[in-house]
Amino acid sequence: MRFGPVPVADSAGLITAHSLRSGGETLRKGSIISTDMAARLAAEGVREVVAVSLDDGDIGEDEAAGSLAAALRGDNLRVEEPFTGRCNLFATSPGLLLIDRLRIDAVNGVDESVTVATLPAFKPVAEGEMVATVKIIPYAVSRTILAEASTRGAGGPISVAPYRRSRVGVVSTRLASLKDSTIDKTLRVLAERLAPTGAEIVAETRVAHTADGVAAGLRDVIDEAGADLAVVFGASAIADRRDVIPAGIEQAGGRVDHLGMPVDPGNLLLLGTRNGVPVIGAPGCARSPKENGFDWILHRLLADVPVGRADIVALGVGGLLMEIVSRPQPRAGGTAADADD
Repeated sequence: MRFGPVPVADSAGLITAHSLRSGGETLRKGSIISTDMAARLAAEGVREVVAVSLDDGDIGEDEAAGSLAAALRGDNLRVEEPFTGRCNLFATSPGLLLIDRLRIDAVNGVDESVTVATLPAFKPVAEGEMVATVKIIPYAVSRTILAEASTRGAGGPISVAPYRRSRVGVVSTRLASLKDSTIDKTLRVLAERLAPTGAEIVAETRVAHTADGVAAGLRDVIDEAGADLAVVFGASAIADRRDVIPAGIEQAGGRVDHLGMPVDPGNLLLLGTRNGVPVIGAPGCARSPKENGFDWILHRLLADVPVGRADIVALGVGGLLMEIVSRPQPRAGGTAADADD
């Protein structure tokens, strides 16, 4: 690609690098200079323009952007028509955004002329939301560069995992210090969290804060109501694997996969399973509508994206979230551990 000033008499058929105006007509940058426009500019005394001419083996910015976007597109995405060297990708289904970061980094490392930007990995997205954009910086790239970028990005490293689990069962444990109105509010907040995903609370039960109570509650919401995801809200936060909620999960025939998470608020989250149904022991901050670690795990499970120990421990970088009003003892300036994480 050649870029620079050329005599206006030789500019017809080239790409204008800057907007041109003549006779009340405006030619936007990146457009082909017509013979008429070149003639009018010459008649107005314009001697040269800054223009772009493509070499053999070059591909125009729009074609290149569209081609690379198509290579990057995975499941449940659509590619918009490219314009000004940009091509955007949009979700065709609500769900969780999945990004193969190593491959996106590899594409961006091919050449400075090729860029790909995405929303953060594992971000919940709505149908029609833009999730990524491909931008070709100059007006054209060589076929060699485009081929390398497309190879590195082939196979759809950007995709959306649609929400698959839709039946949520809730077990709330009770102590004398916990008001029913608090449980009612917790259920409303959870229903609001679930609404964008298409999931709903199909059963809720309130039990004593004992292992027996938790076990009975899980049997009720999973076996009787058919929940495909269970959430346990404890009247007291989980402090140990031998505490009430993990003991109740095991008593019901389930298992505890992981306790604790390097996300604050959200440290005291528990992840388990029973008969193939994920079980979340919710941290106290999950009673608040503000974003916390519970949201991150909830959306992954609703999209049926596997979550293991390695996934959880990898959340630490970026895991310090904003303080929430409901926190009884803010981290800033505090010295004692918060029992309601």
